[in-house]
Amino acid sequence: MLGKGYVQVYTGNGKGKTTAALGLAFRAWGRGLRTYVGQFMKGQFYAEIAAAAQTAGHIVIEQYGKDTFVHVKNPPAPEDVELAQAGLARFKAAMHGGGYQIVVADEIITSLFFHLVALDDVLTLMREKPDGVELILTGRYCPDEIIAAADLVTEMKELRHYYEKNVPAREGVER
Repeated sequence: MLGKGYVQVYTGNGKGKTTAALGLAFRAWGRGLRTYVGQFMKGQFYAEIAAAAQTAGHIVIEQYGKDTFVHVKNPPAPEDVELAQAGLARFKAAMHGGGYQIVVADEIITSLFFHLVALDDVLTLMREKPDGVELILTGRYCPDEIIAAADLVTEMKELRHYYEKNVPAREGVER
């Protein structure tokens, strides 16, 4: 149905990486394909979870994180690492299970930066992607090794953001 399937990376410091991946999931649903989204480092409610629930299982989203942020200045808590590792195992099972044509590892690249998952684990995930499955990786701070191994890489570059004017995350737009 999908053909070979490729590895896509959405990275950069600009807004829109998760949104692009969810847009792909929405497009896939329109063609009868099923998408699994594993959200690393996320445990808060985002509106896409409610939207996915309305797709009758065509888009499934699971979160592998707490409802708090992992901060650059503090090492990750053991619980953050455990959640990411359990999420990686769950993601691999979904990718290899045969039930999804699109699999999205949302914020897995950022998880690398915070040492929640290992680079070798992500590169293995990319190498072991089954034929007929499209793998999408999102997140900031993408290592060169992932860029070199991917089939498509898009960098979101921030030129201006209203956060600079202290605009908080808005429901339905950022959350």
